[in-house]
Order: sequence, then C-alpha cells, then structure tokens
Amino acid sequence: MYLSFSLSLQSNDGVTKHVHVSLVKGNPVQYRSCTRSCKLKKTSVYHCHCPPADGKATELREQARKPAAILNTDASGEGVVNEIFMLNKQVKVSFWAGLFCLVSNNGLIAQQDSLVLRHRNLNEVEVVEKVRPAVTREGTPVQMLNKSDMLRLGVQELSEAVKRFSGVTIKDYGGVGGLKTVSVRSLGAQHTAISYDGITISDAQSGQVDISRFSLDNVEQVLLSIGQADDIFQTARIYASAGALQIETSHPLFDDKKYTLEGQLKAGSFGYFNPSFRYGQKVGSKVAVTMHGDWLTADGDYPFTLVNGTLREEQKRLNSDINSWRGEANVYADLQHAGRLQVKAYYFDSERGLPGSVSLYNPQARERLWDRNFFTQTRYENKIGEYMSVKGLLKFNHAYNRYLDINNKYAGGRQDDRYTQKEYYASGALKYVPADVLSFSFASDFFVNTLDATIPESPYPTRYTSLSVLAAQYQNARITLTGSLLGTYITERVKTGDRPADRKRISPALSGSWRIWEEKNIRVRASIKDIFRVPTFNDLYYLRIGNTGLRPERATQYNVGLTWSGKPFSALDYLRFSADGYYNRVSDKIVVIPSLAFARMMNFGEVSIKGLDLNLEAGMPVSNKLSFQLAGTYTWQKAVDITDPAKKNYKHQIPYTPEHSGTASLTAETPWINVGYMLTAVGNRYALLQNIRENRIDGYIEQGISANRTFKLGKASLRLQGEIINLGDINYEVIKYYPMPGRSFRVSLKINY
Repeated sequence: MYLSFSLSLQSNDGVTKHVHVSLVKGNPVQYRSCTRSCKLKKTSVYHCHCPPADGKATELREQARKPAAILNTDASGEGVVNEIFMLNKQVKVSFWAGLFCLVSNNGLIAQQDSLVLRHRNLNEVEVVEKVRPAVTREGTPVQMLNKSDMLRLGVQELSEAVKRFSGVTIKDYGGVGGLKTVSVRSLGAQHTAISYDGITISDAQSGQVDISRFSLDNVEQVLLSIGQADDIFQTARIYASAGALQIETSHPLFDDKKYTLEGQLKAGSFGYFNPSFRYGQKVGSKVAVTMHGDWLTADGDYPFTLVNGTLREEQKRLNSDINSWRGEANVYADLQHAGRLQVKAYYFDSERGLPGSVSLYNPQARERLWDRNFFTQTRYENKIGEYMSVKGLLKFNHAYNRYLDINNKYAGGRQDDRYTQKEYYASGALKYVPADVLSFSFASDFFVNTLDATIPESPYPTRYTSLSVLAAQYQNARITLTGSLLGTYITERVKTGDRPADRKRISPALSGSWRIWEEKNIRVRASIKDIFRVPTFNDLYYLRIGNTGLRPERATQYNVGLTWSGKPFSALDYLRFSADGYYNRVSDKIVVIPSLAFARMMNFGEVSIKGLDLNLEAGMPVSNKLSFQLAGTYTWQKAVDITDPAKKNYKHQIPYTPEHSGTASLTAETPWINVGYMLTAVGNRYALLQNIRENRIDGYIEQGISANRTFKLGKASLRLQGEIINLGDINYEVIKYYPMPGRSFRVSLKINY
C-alpha cells in the first residue's frame, strides 16, 4: 500500500500551485508539479489536479525547481515534516489523501494509474509555516533549529540553541547576566551578522551584538548560514558578512479563535526568576496584533573554587546580578494583492553587575552596566505579476549604554562613561524569476550611524554606508549555482579631530551544489566568498588607543562539503549528514598593539584558519509510543597566527579557539514524558597569543538533562519542564578567570490558550 497526496500551496497573492506526492515505503519520494495555477475565490479552494501522465513536458514534468513541500516519510527524501520553502514566508496548504493499491509484480510498483481501492476525503486544514531551507541542498553550510526542535531539546536560552551549531564559538562572560557574543569559524564576532525578523541588529561602537538580550520564548526559528546562503532575496547587509545568525519570531496562529494567550514562568538556582507572556489578537480578517513581554532577575551569587597553583579557595561569584525586562509589539497585515506588511516595536532595559576576573583574596567587583535599546522596524513584501517580487525595509534604532566602575585607581574614585548610538536604516530589494531555473536579485541598503559619548576627546562621529548587491542563481533538480557581487561605499564625518578616508570595495561570492546521482540524495558543494569589516567606532576613536588610519579587516572564505540524507535502515525515520572542510584567510587583522606610552589599535596580523565541520541527525521510532532523535556535531579548527615568523607566537593557535569541540543530544518522546540529554565538549584553549601553560584554559565537558510533559486542559494546554544544568558541577571557564556556574536547576510552567 502507498499513500498519495495532492498539495495545493497558496501564495499571498492568491495563486495556488499544486504538487502530487506519492509516498511508497522504502522508495524515494515521487513528486510531480502542475505548471498551471488557479486562483482562490474568497475562502473556496479550487484544486487544479494534475493531468494524466501523457509525457507532455508542458503539462506535467519532474519538478525542476525546489520542491514545494517535503514530507517526513519512510522514503529517502530531502527533508522533514514542515520543510515548506518554495513560497515566500508563509504558505497555506490544503490537501486530500487517497489510499491506493500497491500492485507488485516481480518487485515492480504500479504507477499513479493503479487501481483505486478506496478513497477518503480529509478535512481541509490550514498550515502557516516559516520558510525553511532544505539544508542538504544548500551550496553553503546552513544549520537550523525551529521551535519544535528547541522544545524537544528543552532549550530555554538563545545562546543554548546556538551552541548546538558546529563551527560556532560563544564567548560567555559567566553567569545569568554575562554578555554572550557569537563568532563563526574563528573570524570574530564583528564578522557575524545578527538579524531579527529579516533586519540586521547593529552595534557600530563595538561591532558585537549581545544575543542574551533576546528571549527564546518568542522565537520560531534560528538559522545560521556560513558564507552566502542560497536565498538571494536578502538585504545587502546580510551579504556583507562572513556568516549570519537569523532569528525569526513566531507568527500568531488563531485557528478558529480571535485571540491567543500564552503565559510562562521560569525559576531556578541563584535567584533566577523569569515570567513572560505573549498575546495575539485578530483585528478583522487581514490584520493581527501580537504583544510579548518578559522580566528577568537573578542574584547570580553562585559558588566556585578558585585554583591558583596548589592553593584552592572556595568563593562566591559576586556582582553577577541582573535585572532586565523587554517588550515587543507586532502588527501583521495581509494586504492581499498589495502584499504583506509587518511593523515591529522593541524595547530592552537592563542593569547588570560585571563580576570581572577572579583573583586570589580579592573577590570584590563594583563595575555596573546599564543598557537601554529601542528600535522600530517595518518590513513590506509583495509579488508583482508572475515573475517579480519586491521587498522594502525601514528601521530606526536607539541604544544607550552606561558603564560605571568605582575604584580608587581613577581620579575622583570612579569612572562613569555614557554612550548613545542611533541608526537610520533603509533597504530595498527586487527579485526577478524569468524562468523556473533562473532568478536574479538586486538589493540596496543605506544607513547612517551616530555615536555620542561622555568620554574625553569624543569626536562624535557620523558614518554613512551604502551597500548594493547583484545576485544570480541557476537551479534545477540536481544543480544549484549562486553568485553575487557586493559594492560598498562608506564615508564618515567627525566634529573634532581626524576622520578616516572613504572606503570603496567590491566583494564577490560564488557557491554551487551538485546532486551526484538522480536516485540518491548525495550532494557535493563548494563556495568562496571575499568579505571585509570596517573598523568599529571604538577601533577608530576610543580614547588614545583609537586609530583613524586603520584599514578594513579582510577575510576570504573557502568551503568544500558533502551532504547526504536518506533512510539507510528500516529502523530509522531519517538520517542526515554533512561534512565541510574550509579554509579562511584573514589579513590586516585589527589588534591592540601595546607600547611604552600607551596601547594603540593597528592593522597588524594575518591568520590562517583550517577546519572541518561534521553534522549528523537521525530519528528512530521504536514503537507507536516511543521514538528517539539523535544529533551530533564536531568541529576541528587550526586557527594560527602567521603574521611574523620571528615572533614566539608564530603558528600558535589564536586566543580562545579550541582545536577540537563538539556537541551531542539525545531525546526520547513518549505519550507520558519527553526526556532530553545534551552534551557540549570543548578542548583546551589559550587566553593570550603564546600557547604556553600559563596561558592555557583547560577543556571541559558540560552535560544537561531535561524532562517535560504537556497536559491538555480543555482548549488550553499546560507544559511542565524541569532541567539540571551542568550535571558534572564543573566551574569551567569560557573566558579565562571568568568561572561559570556549577550544577544548577531550572523549572518552567507554560500555559497556552
């Protein structure tokens, strides 16, 4: 027996495309696509069924573009359930299913014209799903976790989710309130773009984004791309980075209700307390409004053991508290043929202690940090005719930061610095698809950044940036080729002092993937990207160490990989594997060079980075009531300084880069309880340039376990979860002299209505 589906996928302009999918146990997914489309009138669905398989290429053909949907079956398909990625952003899926006879003769399976034994019409359903790329098809490495993945793993923080990706380093300064930044393949956090609902989060002052300011409760999907992803309908700013962490928030799903309500309470060790809520409201048939808010507080006074040679001292981490709250409001408007519109307003406010590095007999720290961030952004998308799509983005960002340190080393006994950043951002993009296998895009971004500061000699800089990118893609069932050319122009103005020279640069990128055999989902891929980052405001202007003569830091990325997905054993639901070898070359690296008088930022450094990323995912159903999911990653990196052969640190591993690291997770799902286990392993690292014992940071293994269960209470659902974090109770260090908490506990209660 086999099951046959006809899927009707409706785009937001009312056009429906149809795909026929045959699911045959032990055989590849068979799918066919009708070339014609039909319109939906009001709420009625008109199915345009595929014509008989008469061989006419104009009427019925093997789909040449990305499949509209891939179902998780017993077959060796290319994706999993809900991987719907052909239409922009959202799709509506209506389907019927027929149960057909499997006619077997000498092992041959009958085609679609098999005798129909029974036909059953299923109720029409509406599915609204985020676009998910088929990660095994991509020409560059792409890794992804959606909401169901994170719920299954029991992940509660954004940094915990990002740690699941290979090739990623999270710099964590310890504790609940510690700053957390993301670096991809040892290129540095300044080379990694962080986007929130399609628009990049910026920090022109430091170039680094603290991802701890974003709540995972409101996140639908987290995606990491390295190099340039196959989605060419992006902002130019995404093209201007070596890697991108893309955070997509949840859209409201109302079913037959006019509102949705979600409340959650999390509590745990060291005074951790985090209530949150999310509310969605339908406003008519085309508009929806959502609001999300949460409050986080913790004292962070966790115990740790300070080891100094043969001396050991039990201490408590002081000044590691945090008190923060954030709020977000969204308006979603379906303008029918006029497109889709999303308007977002976001506010974040926090005060936290900075515990500083630990030292023997001096546990005190008095540094404090205040952050206030407000931004509002608008995203508009529309499809014009059959071949053209447009996108427009606007954003205003206001960020305030205050740093206070009370210490006798300062004149007056204190240092109180305050900074205010503003950004005005606009972006437009156009995509043209003249044929099923060919597409072009053009995007242009323009933004203005300003910085006001209370520090002495502040020049009050203003930066004007223009980015334009032209991209093209050829894609059929087996081959994908993507190329882009990015043009950058940057100029700055200052009120006092010197300003840097204008910067102009062309940055190319090229990637491709090839499915080697038509009947097996094995692909090889290769990519190259040339990119650079401009010096930050701190690099250029900060007190006496700033240097307006700095050149941009340049990076060239090479990647060669192999991907495979399928079902090699009957005991498995699916198996996905990828292996990527890469080489990065960084030149004109921006570093601090100490001198007798004072330190200064300089272009002095060249880094060679060789590495290997491995990823494995598998699903194993044991019975109708028990299934396992397994995932693992491994990264090998040799990132060495090749600046000067005469230096002692020549060809030494660069600071905070482990040669070996990896993650593993195992989840078990039953009707009664779901259990998850996660492991993170990191090898030895070095805090300074020379790889000597005094600079070494020992490797560590961190383990965690979670258990959760969901109860149905009428129209509401109740989810309970408990976690043990850092099972081994190890005060490991991510940053030298910044010990992490030992074993801790966390519980959460979530109600959905």
